[in-house]
Amino acid sequence: MSDLRMTPADLLRQIENLPRDTPRHKELEQALQIGVGFGRAWYGSQKEHWQRWLAEYSGPGAYGRAPRGERPASYVYNHIRCAPMLFWLAEAAAVPDDLLERGYKAVVQHKSSDGGTQCAALRRVIPWAEILATLKA
Repeated sequence: MSDLRMTPADLLRQIENLPRDTPRHKELEQALQIGVGFGRAWYGSQKEHWQRWLAEYSGPGAYGRAPRGERPASYVYNHIRCAPMLFWLAEAAAVPDDLLERGYKAVVQHKSSDGGTQCAALRRVIPWAEILATLKA
């Protein structure tokens, strides 16, 4: 399936097969004080965060989204604003360790506490094409 043909539902099916717990994303949650156990997190893991986010993607979901037709999975990845959520997907999908390390550093060394800015820093190192390639492998 191509980048534009992978739907949020396709991504959800891929995520179902990934491990729930990975070590580095938990380190990132701790470093940023974001995610499970922090603030208003309504999910018990980043995998559950993805599952619920994608299961409710065509409607308002937990964040009151205004759905505008079917978007590809790449659009979803590029609009997430939780760095540990993105990092978990990369780690669980087995993105190479050197990219994970660079992505981790890009987020924690970033001066902004804004989730969108942190995610942008991570996506510069681990773009959707890398996620797609590892999911297809």
